[in-house]
Amino acid sequence: MYKVVVPGDFISEAVSRAGEGTYVEDGKVYAMRYGIVDERGEIKVIALSGKYVPTEGDVVIGRVAEISFPFWIVDIASPYEARLHMSEFTDARGEKIEFGSMNRYLDLDDLIMAKVMNVDVMMRIELALKEDFNLRSGGRLIEIPHTKVPRVIGRSGSMIKMLKDKCNCFIFIAKNGRIWVRGREDDMNLATEAILKIARESHTSGLTDRVADFLDSFKREKGRR
Repeated sequence: MYKVVVPGDFISEAVSRAGEGTYVEDGKVYAMRYGIVDERGEIKVIALSGKYVPTEGDVVIGRVAEISFPFWIVDIASPYEARLHMSEFTDARGEKIEFGSMNRYLDLDDLIMAKVMNVDVMMRIELALKEDFNLRSGGRLIEIPHTKVPRVIGRSGSMIKMLKDKCNCFIFIAKNGRIWVRGREDDMNLATEAILKIARESHTSGLTDRVADFLDSFKREKGRR
Protein backbone atom coordinates (compact mmCIF):
# COMPACT_ATOMS: atom_id res chain seq x y z
CA MET A 1 0.00 0.00 0.00
CA TYR A 2 1.30 3.44 -0.93
CA LYS A 3 1.17 6.25 1.66
CA VAL A 4 0.35 9.76 0.48
CA VAL A 5 1.93 12.57 2.51
CA VAL A 6 1.86 16.36 2.58
CA PRO A 7 4.71 18.68 3.63
CA GLY A 8 5.43 18.30 7.34
CA ASP A 9 4.00 14.80 7.72
CA PHE A 10 6.05 12.45 9.91
CA ILE A 11 7.44 9.48 7.96
CA SER A 12 10.05 7.64 10.00
CA GLU A 13 12.73 7.79 12.69
CA ALA A 14 15.32 6.16 10.41
CA VAL A 15 17.21 9.39 9.78
CA SER A 16 20.16 7.60 8.18
CA ARG A 17 17.85 6.63 5.28
CA ALA A 18 16.38 10.09 4.64
CA GLY A 19 16.48 10.83 0.92
CA GLU A 20 14.98 12.99 -1.80
CA GLY A 21 11.81 14.89 -0.86
CA THR A 22 12.36 14.57 2.90
CA TYR A 23 13.98 16.55 5.72
CA VAL A 24 15.23 15.62 9.20
CA GLU A 25 14.26 17.46 12.34
CA ASP A 26 14.76 16.38 15.99
CA GLY A 27 15.79 12.89 14.96
CA LYS A 28 12.78 12.26 12.74
CA VAL A 29 12.16 12.18 8.97
CA TYR A 30 9.39 14.39 7.57
CA ALA A 31 7.92 14.96 4.12
CA MET A 32 9.19 18.01 2.27
CA ARG A 33 6.53 17.83 -0.45
CA TYR A 34 3.19 16.36 -1.41
CA GLY A 35 3.67 12.89 -2.80
CA ILE A 36 3.96 9.13 -2.27
CA VAL A 37 6.40 7.62 0.24
CA ASP A 38 8.88 5.11 -1.14
CA GLU A 39 10.74 3.33 1.69
CA ARG A 40 12.70 0.85 -0.43
CA GLY A 41 16.32 1.63 0.39
CA GLU A 42 16.40 5.37 0.96
CA ILE A 43 13.21 6.97 2.22
CA LYS A 44 11.95 9.20 -0.59
CA VAL A 45 8.83 11.21 -1.33
CA ILE A 46 7.91 10.92 -5.00
CA ALA A 47 6.10 14.10 -6.07
CA LEU A 48 2.56 13.82 -7.41
CA SER A 49 2.92 17.00 -9.45
CA GLY A 50 5.59 19.20 -10.98
CA LYS A 51 7.71 19.37 -14.12
CA TYR A 52 10.28 16.77 -15.08
CA VAL A 53 13.83 17.87 -14.21
CA PRO A 54 16.41 15.58 -15.86
CA THR A 55 19.35 14.04 -14.07
CA GLU A 56 22.41 12.35 -15.53
CA GLY A 57 21.70 8.76 -16.55
CA ASP A 58 17.98 9.20 -17.19
CA VAL A 59 16.67 7.51 -20.33
CA VAL A 60 14.07 9.71 -22.01
CA ILE A 61 11.91 9.88 -25.11
CA GLY A 62 12.40 13.18 -26.88
CA ARG A 63 10.87 15.01 -29.81
CA VAL A 64 13.04 17.01 -32.21
CA ALA A 65 11.88 20.61 -31.83
CA GLU A 66 14.54 22.50 -33.79
CA ILE A 67 17.62 21.95 -35.90
CA SER A 68 20.36 24.40 -34.98
CA PHE A 69 23.75 23.36 -36.36
CA PRO A 70 25.55 21.47 -34.89
CA PHE A 71 22.70 20.37 -32.59
CA TRP A 72 19.22 18.99 -32.70
CA ILE A 73 17.21 20.76 -30.00
CA VAL A 74 15.04 18.14 -28.32
CA ASP A 75 11.87 18.55 -26.30
CA ILE A 76 12.04 16.12 -23.36
CA ALA A 77 8.85 17.25 -21.55
CA SER A 78 10.92 19.49 -19.29
CA PRO A 79 11.16 23.27 -18.80
CA TYR A 80 14.73 22.92 -20.08
CA GLU A 81 15.66 22.09 -23.67
CA ALA A 82 18.07 19.30 -24.42
CA ARG A 83 20.71 19.10 -27.15
CA LEU A 84 21.84 16.20 -29.29
CA HIS A 85 25.12 16.83 -31.11
CA MET A 86 25.42 15.82 -34.76
CA SER A 87 28.51 13.76 -33.87
CA GLU A 88 26.02 11.07 -32.81
CA PHE A 89 25.72 10.27 -36.54
CA THR A 90 28.07 9.52 -39.41
CA ASP A 91 27.21 9.27 -43.09
CA ALA A 92 27.39 6.12 -45.23
CA ARG A 93 31.13 6.62 -45.73
CA GLY A 94 31.77 6.90 -42.00
CA GLU A 95 32.29 10.66 -42.20
CA LYS A 96 30.61 13.28 -40.06
CA ILE A 97 27.43 14.71 -41.53
CA GLU A 98 27.54 18.13 -43.13
CA PHE A 99 25.69 21.32 -42.41
CA GLY A 100 22.39 21.37 -44.28
CA SER A 101 21.91 17.61 -44.25
CA MET A 102 21.01 17.09 -40.59
CA ASN A 103 17.31 16.66 -41.37
CA ARG A 104 18.14 13.55 -43.43
CA TYR A 105 19.06 11.83 -40.17
CA LEU A 106 16.56 13.40 -37.77
CA ASP A 107 13.85 15.82 -38.80
CA LEU A 108 11.44 18.03 -36.91
CA ASP A 109 8.93 16.07 -34.77
CA ASP A 110 10.92 12.84 -35.02
CA LEU A 111 10.91 10.88 -31.77
CA ILE A 112 14.11 9.52 -30.27
CA MET A 113 15.13 7.40 -27.32
CA ALA A 114 18.10 9.03 -25.62
CA LYS A 115 20.19 9.03 -22.45
CA VAL A 116 20.92 12.18 -20.46
CA MET A 117 24.71 12.36 -20.46
CA ASN A 118 25.25 15.67 -18.68
CA VAL A 119 23.29 18.41 -16.94
CA ASP A 120 25.40 21.45 -16.05
CA VAL A 121 24.73 24.21 -13.51
CA MET A 122 23.04 26.29 -16.22
CA MET A 123 20.65 23.39 -16.90
CA ARG A 124 22.14 22.73 -20.33
CA ILE A 125 21.28 19.13 -21.08
CA GLU A 126 23.38 16.92 -23.34
CA LEU A 127 21.89 13.76 -24.84
CA ALA A 128 23.27 10.61 -26.44
CA LEU A 129 21.24 8.25 -28.60
CA LYS A 130 20.20 4.84 -27.38
CA GLU A 131 20.47 1.87 -29.77
CA ASP A 132 16.80 1.86 -30.84
CA PHE A 133 16.92 5.61 -31.14
CA ASN A 134 14.38 6.20 -33.90
CA LEU A 135 10.76 5.53 -33.01
CA ARG A 136 9.24 6.39 -36.38
CA SER A 137 8.44 2.83 -37.43
CA GLY A 138 5.24 1.49 -35.84
CA GLY A 139 3.98 2.07 -32.34
CA ARG A 140 2.31 4.75 -30.27
CA LEU A 141 3.44 7.43 -27.84
CA ILE A 142 1.57 7.83 -24.54
CA GLU A 143 2.32 10.76 -22.25
CA ILE A 144 1.65 10.82 -18.52
CA PRO A 145 3.03 13.01 -15.69
CA HIS A 146 6.57 11.83 -14.95
CA THR A 147 5.62 11.49 -11.28
CA LYS A 148 3.29 8.61 -12.21
CA VAL A 149 6.06 6.52 -13.78
CA PRO A 150 6.86 4.54 -10.59
CA ARG A 151 3.22 3.45 -10.39
CA VAL A 152 3.19 2.22 -14.00
CA ILE A 153 6.34 0.22 -13.26
CA GLY A 154 5.06 -1.07 -9.92
CA ARG A 155 6.93 -2.68 -7.05
CA SER A 156 9.82 -4.73 -8.46
CA GLY A 157 8.37 -4.19 -11.94
CA SER A 158 5.12 -6.02 -11.15
CA MET A 159 2.74 -3.61 -12.89
CA ILE A 160 4.69 -3.25 -16.13
CA LYS A 161 5.20 -7.02 -16.34
CA MET A 162 1.45 -7.54 -16.03
CA LEU A 163 0.75 -4.90 -18.70
CA LYS A 164 3.17 -6.49 -21.15
CA ASP A 165 1.81 -9.99 -20.55
CA LYS A 166 -1.90 -9.17 -20.66
CA CYS A 167 -1.71 -6.59 -23.46
CA ASN A 168 0.79 -8.56 -25.54
CA CYS A 169 2.72 -5.38 -26.34
CA PHE A 170 6.26 -4.05 -26.24
CA ILE A 171 6.17 -1.23 -23.68
CA PHE A 172 9.06 1.11 -22.93
CA ILE A 173 8.70 3.61 -20.08
CA ALA A 174 10.99 6.64 -20.14
CA LYS A 175 11.89 8.63 -17.05
CA ASN A 176 10.22 11.78 -18.42
CA GLY A 177 6.72 10.27 -18.47
CA ARG A 178 6.67 9.29 -22.13
CA ILE A 179 5.82 5.68 -22.91
CA TRP A 180 6.30 3.88 -26.22
CA VAL A 181 3.88 1.04 -26.98
CA ARG A 182 4.18 -1.29 -29.97
CA GLY A 183 1.85 -4.12 -30.94
CA ARG A 184 -1.40 -4.83 -32.74
CA GLU A 185 -3.88 -1.96 -32.82
CA ASP A 186 -6.37 -3.57 -30.41
CA ASP A 187 -3.59 -4.48 -28.00
CA MET A 188 -2.16 -0.96 -28.09
CA ASN A 189 -5.64 0.46 -27.42
CA LEU A 190 -5.95 -1.77 -24.36
CA ALA A 191 -2.47 -0.87 -23.11
CA THR A 192 -3.22 2.83 -23.57
CA GLU A 193 -6.45 2.63 -21.56
CA ALA A 194 -4.73 0.67 -18.79
CA ILE A 195 -1.77 3.07 -18.55
CA LEU A 196 -4.02 6.13 -18.42
CA LYS A 197 -6.12 4.42 -15.74
CA ILE A 198 -2.98 3.84 -13.66
CA ALA A 199 -1.96 7.49 -14.05
CA ARG A 200 -5.43 8.71 -12.99
CA GLU A 201 -5.66 6.42 -9.97
CA SER A 202 -2.00 6.32 -8.95
CA HIS A 203 -2.67 7.69 -5.46
CA THR A 204 -5.14 4.93 -4.54
CA SER A 205 -4.56 1.56 -2.89
CA GLY A 206 -5.43 -1.78 -4.49
CA LEU A 207 -4.60 -0.41 -7.92
CA THR A 208 -2.79 -3.50 -9.22
CA ASP A 209 -5.82 -5.71 -8.56
CA ARG A 210 -8.19 -3.21 -10.21
CA VAL A 211 -5.99 -2.96 -13.30
CA ALA A 212 -5.78 -6.76 -13.51
CA ASP A 213 -9.60 -6.98 -13.28
CA PHE A 214 -9.94 -4.29 -15.96
CA LEU A 215 -7.62 -6.12 -18.35
CA ASP A 216 -9.21 -9.50 -17.71
CA SER A 217 -12.76 -8.16 -18.16
CA PHE A 218 -11.74 -6.55 -21.46
CA LYS A 219 -10.33 -9.89 -22.67
CA ARG A 220 -13.48 -11.75 -21.58
CA GLU A 221 -15.72 -9.23 -23.33
CA LYS A 222 -13.64 -9.45 -26.50
CA GLY A 223 -13.87 -13.26 -26.38
CA ARG A 224 -17.68 -13.12 -26.32
CA ARG A 225 -17.89 -10.98 -29.47
